[in-house]
Amino acid sequence: MMLKIYETISHGPVTIREKEWRQIKYRHEKELEKILDSYLEKRSRQIKDPVLDFLFEYYAFRPSQLRRWSPGPGVLLEFSDPSGLPEISELFVKDDKAILNLNLFPKKRLKSIRWIRDLLEKSSLNKPAFGCFGMHEWAMVYRAGEVRHEQIPLRLTDEEVAEFVESRPLVCTHFDAFRFFTEKARPMNKHSLSRDKFKDMEQPGCIHTNMDLYKWAFKLYPWISGDLIREAFLNAVEARKTDMQASPYDAREFGLEPIKIETEEGRKIYMEKQMEIFEKSMPIRKKLIRAYDDVIELVNN
Repeated sequence: MMLKIYETISHGPVTIREKEWRQIKYRHEKELEKILDSYLEKRSRQIKDPVLDFLFEYYAFRPSQLRRWSPGPGVLLEFSDPSGLPEISELFVKDDKAILNLNLFPKKRLKSIRWIRDLLEKSSLNKPAFGCFGMHEWAMVYRAGEVRHEQIPLRLTDEEVAEFVESRPLVCTHFDAFRFFTEKARPMNKHSLSRDKFKDMEQPGCIHTNMDLYKWAFKLYPWISGDLIREAFLNAVEARKTDMQASPYDAREFGLEPIKIETEEGRKIYMEKQMEIFEKSMPIRKKLIRAYDDVIELVNN
């Protein structure tokens, strides 16, 4: 019997009727279509996009993977026509029902799954900080002698960038941003960051930490709801837009009006955006923690 896979789970699988899950799947695909279709068309013509290029290249989760909806574990899909079922190799189909087969979950991943789950919880409990003003992008070009993003010009001269960086404290808490600082910028950061300290330093006010929720979501695919991956992705899009707007680059060609953090008004705008992203990210982080808990429980049972 198919349900034997879940017979040790006290609450059992959640059953969703065909009409309902097809509507959910359709909505998922349509919401992403608004962004992905135009992006892929531009990419076919080799037109750059500093927001979506970053999200798909840095995070290495392809648009085709993002489009693919998953019901998540412990969800039983009723169907009469199998043609519309999610294209997931881990989906176990029998008679008129389909469900993710947790027997196929790679047990060797449990250690990393628990690490990510603990990281998410620890970062959610840490006090948010909002005083960095997005200066990590400035520290990445500080006295570099070269342009980091060749397709986007700087809106200030190298000397103006250096002068501003030297006038403000660097208080970055996110190692994956810090590791791209120039050699001359790293000693200027208040915090000594390393991969070993990654979990301790993550805090929920950080733009990049909230962008990373997308990474922690898709790393659980397909053992996570596609809706949650989409929610984390759309949140990451907004975070990356703010990231580029507050940078020393002139991205107006891409519809990104600069947030001039070198001014008092610009820093006020940035902090407001940072706090807005923090507020939107906290519920996503909580959902991700529950999703990781669900997988750990289901696999262990």
